Amino acid sequence: MFSKLMLGTVQFGLEYGIANVSGKPSFERVCEILRTAHEGGVTALDTAAAYGTSEEIVGAALERLALRDAMTVVSKVPPIEADTDAGAERFIEQTVLRSLQRLRLERLAVCLLHRENDLRFLPVLGKMVGKGLIGGAGVSLDSDRFLGEAGAARFIQLPYNVVDRRFDSFWPTAQNNDIRLFSRSVYLQGLLVMPEEKIRPGLSGVIPVRRSLERIALEAGCTMPELCMRYVLSNPAVTSVLTGVDTAEQLRENLRLAALGPLPEDVLGRVRECVPVLPESLVRPALWDTRIPV
Repeated sequence: MFSKLMLGTVQFGLEYGIANVSGKPSFERVCEILRTAHEGGVTALDTAAAYGTSEEIVGAALERLALRDAMTVVSKVPPIEADTDAGAERFIEQTVLRSLQRLRLERLAVCLLHRENDLRFLPVLGKMVGKGLIGGAGVSLDSDRFLGEAGAARFIQLPYNVVDRRFDSFWPTAQNNDIRLFSRSVYLQGLLVMPEEKIRPGLSGVIPVRRSLERIALEAGCTMPELCMRYVLSNPAVTSVLTGVDTAEQLRENLRLAALGPLPEDVLGRVRECVPVLPESLVRPALWDTRIPV
């Protein structure tokens, strides 16, 4: 149901990521990316109502390519403004129905609360399972503030990469509770792999750690993107690694890296030793200057 690599589609509806210089891909390019994903064994897509026109584009492309039955689609409910469970239920049902219409689907495999502050409405979202609108309910986390409550969710998306240590304490909980965990931000929106001279001054604090990781990668005979991808793949708690791309070529490269599997234990140990606990302002894109729904 969930391939090890999950395709993120925020780029299809928004100009996303600090390393993005080409803007949104054309519809034809989106179709090429989805075709490449299918051919490469990717069976899961991630989108959201808040991702601009992403749902409409994904729906149209899946229909053109006759891939609606071949892809497991995960989407998200926008921030909930209701004060009561009844109001939240009306809002959630309406937004899920609109997402299904845009995606040209009869049922979402998984629907997540997009805003972690809405976690109290997880039981309300779960009612959509009984109504046949979704297969499972969960939450998208952006910080470690709600980890205690999040353990009750069946599906969780959260940011995780080689420099982000915020969720280290949660991995045993995820495994013990059989939580399907989708990790995003493997390249930290490109910050970990973009040319060093293009890193904004406000994010320059990541450079010393990046340099240490680049030395480890060089000595291990791999590239920085490979180190980043295989580090996340080394975590047994992660169900799927979510990555977004702008071109089919980028996707093929991600597929190639994912096929290499986890890092050797000695390399993994060196990586863990060299990465300190970094300030949240560095590892959490929502706190950067450019704010885009995660």
